Amino acid sequence: MTFEEKLKRIDEICSALESGKLSLDDSIKIYEEGMVLTKECLDTIDKTKGKVVEIKKKLDNTITEEKFGDGE
Repeated sequence: MTFEEKLKRIDEICSALESGKLSLDDSIKIYEEGMVLTKECLDTIDKTKGKVVEIKKKLDNTITEEKFGDGE
């Protein structure tokens, strides 16, 4: 499953949970699925950040490292 497919599935899970139409057991089951997918997406983002920093280091011999996700 691609990163984009995981995000789409997380969105579907959120919509299903917000609908209030699922049983408690089904809600717990898909909530757990959503949490697993969320962790996988966060892991992918962290790996991607590392790759970007690595590429930047190769292109810039001064080895300046920029932080991501600081809201700047």
